[in-house]
Parts: sequence; structure tokens; C-alpha cells
Amino acid sequence: MGLKDLFGRVFKPQAKPETRELAAVSLAARWSTYPSAGLTPERLSEIFRLADQGDVYRQMELFEEMEEKDAHLASLLQTRKMAVLSLDYGVLPYSKSPEDERIAGFVRETLDALPDVEGALLDLLDAIGKGFAFSEILWEVTGSQARVTELRWIPQKRVTFIQDLKPRLLTPEAPWQGEEPPPWKVIYHRFKARSGHAPRAGVLRVVGWMYLLKNYALKDWAAFNEVFGMPLRLGKYDPGASAADREALIRAIRSLGSDAAGVISKTTEIEFVEAASRLSGNANPYQTLAEFCNREMSKAVLGQTLTTDTAGATGTYSAARVHAQVRRDLVEADAQTLAVTLREQLLRPLVGFNFGWDRPCPWFRFKLTEEEDLKTLSEVYRNLKEIGVPLEGDRVAERFGVPLPQVDKKLEEGGN
Repeated sequence: MGLKDLFGRVFKPQAKPETRELAAVSLAARWSTYPSAGLTPERLSEIFRLADQGDVYRQMELFEEMEEKDAHLASLLQTRKMAVLSLDYGVLPYSKSPEDERIAGFVRETLDALPDVEGALLDLLDAIGKGFAFSEILWEVTGSQARVTELRWIPQKRVTFIQDLKPRLLTPEAPWQGEEPPPWKVIYHRFKARSGHAPRAGVLRVVGWMYLLKNYALKDWAAFNEVFGMPLRLGKYDPGASAADREALIRAIRSLGSDAAGVISKTTEIEFVEAASRLSGNANPYQTLAEFCNREMSKAVLGQTLTTDTAGATGTYSAARVHAQVRRDLVEADAQTLAVTLREQLLRPLVGFNFGWDRPCPWFRFKLTEEEDLKTLSEVYRNLKEIGVPLEGDRVAERFGVPLPQVDKKLEEGGN
């Protein structure tokens, strides 16, 4: 039984990596149909149904626009991604043997030489919103050595699931059904906000309806603000007025709204009726709906609301800490999922092509350090000291970041 790649395809161990560029940059990839323009519930359902059938093109375009148009949603996704990017990462040897140390050193050197590694990780973290992300591995073969020169992002709208549940790249040769990428040519990072297929797994699929409702609320609010507070202009004409007189009165009323000037007949009359506030009790239904949608988006993306929305909240410090802990769980899950993807789809072929496929693969790890409550820790140390537990001064100073007092050697010598 032969070796298999990430899609379960058998490949020859002695083969070299594919150096041909698959996702060549094209002008057509920049174009968008802007499906959010005039978005309705029926249109949104249609976009989701097409994605369920494997055609994710319109859904991915919609997700791109949702991030561009909604500042709150863009901030949530950016916060989620940056929380992982802010972590330090490293390559650890599979074991402490000299051979594994040498392999880990080669992998570490290759990653350090890649241009814009953080940007490549950010592209892969785009799977949080869209459900999956693709990056092409650009290989360079020199003699018997294969190195990775770049990780290039592939827009999700250039991927299709029409044929089966496995992703295929849309190319000029296969613009509809797509083609399978060669083994170890791409990194396919999946994010599962819930169980299901990749096109339905991202958090943007969850907040799609909230985005639509908020869009309606903002449009109605803008239309309301355009006329709110303006006096209502009523034109009155005699029953015997001609059609031309009525038309002239309409033009005069419209002119009074913009130019504050108009000409009317003596037999006609214009009355100004002051607009009364229709928002009694400072209750703004448009703002209420928009804030509700924002809170639902925050729950879907960050798992909580206190770190993003404190309007009208009496939040306590303890509640905020609980919510922050929920967000910490998401950061750890995102980091661990990405680390597994990189180890299985980037480090594995890098080791296999250069050292053999029977060699163990190094570990890719994000450094997750939990923030300590120094006040609580100080109370623990004080209680330990009171019951007679010996404590090392340098150890305590290291935990609290407090330097130990240094004895002046000159004074000490002078005393002797």
C-alpha cells in the first residue's frame, strides 16, 4: 500500500514536488459581481443553496463584501485572527535524537527564509470566516534538495466542490468542474465552527442573516434621518384650480425644500407643519436592531460580547474575566488547528522530499502562555511562607519580575 497525501491520493515516494505555478494571478480574479448589492432574503438563500451544491463562488464574494462593508464584523474577525498571529511559534524536533534535531533545524531554516510568513498565516486564518482557506506551495528543486520559496494565497472563490466533497481549483482549462491539485502542492486549512461540509463551516455563514437584518436597519435608518425633523409642507389649492396650477404648486413645494424659494398663485396656500418626534422615550428601533445584530455577531465570532460591546452594560470585572476566558479557548483552538495543518501539509512534505517519507516529522507549536493573576499568586506565596514552606528568593523574583537586591561588592570589601 503506497503513501497517501492529505486528500487520500496515493503518490510515489521518489517523486519530486510540482514546481509549476497553479494559481497564476489573473485580472479576472480581481473582479466581483458584488452580490450584496440589493441583497434580499430570497437572494441570500439562493447563494447559500448554490454553495451547498458545491458552487461557492457567490458565497465567497458575499463573504468578502461582508468584511468590507460591516466595520463591526471586520473588527471581530480581525481580533480573532490577530489573537493567533500575536503568538510566538516554533519548530520542535520529533525527539532528542541528533537526526531529528538536524531535520528540525532544516525545517526551521526553510521557514525563516520564507517571505512574509505572518502574511501567509493570516491568509490561512481566513478559514475562520469562510470555512476553508487555500495557499499554494511554491517549490524550488536544486539538485536533490527541495525547498519552499513562497506560500501564495488562493482566493476561495477559485475553489469548487461541484464534483465531490474534495476541493478542486478552477483553472482556464477546467473553469467549471475544476482540477485536483498535485500532491503536496497546496495547503488546505479547514475551520469547523460546527459539524458539516467546508462551505457551511465558517462563522460568516452563521452571521449571514444578522448581516442582512442589520443592512436593512441601516438603510431604513439613513432614509429616516434624511427627512426626520424637517417640516411637512402642505399645498392647498381651490377646487377649481387647473392641472397646470396644481403642477406649479407641486414644483413650488419641492423648491421650498431645497432652495427655500418658490412662486405660487394668490389663490393657493402652503402650510408648514412642524415634525413631531416619532422616537418617543429616546427609543430608536433602527439602532436597537443594529445593536442586536452586532451582539449576535460578537457571540458567533468571539463567543462573548463584553470585550467588544459595553453599551448599557453594568459588567463586573469577574464577568469580563469569564468572557475573556471563553475567548482564550477560541484562540487556543485556532492556534492548535492551524499548527496541525502546517505540520501535516507543509512540514510533512518538506521532510519527505528531503529526508525520506519514513522520517518522523517535527512539531509545529504556537507558544500559548496563560496570563497569571499576580495578586492571587502573591497571596499563595504569603500563605506558603506563613506555614513554613521554604521559598527560593530568586524563584519568587522571577515569577513577579522583581530584581533581587544586589550587594555592593566595594562596600563589602571595605568592611572586611
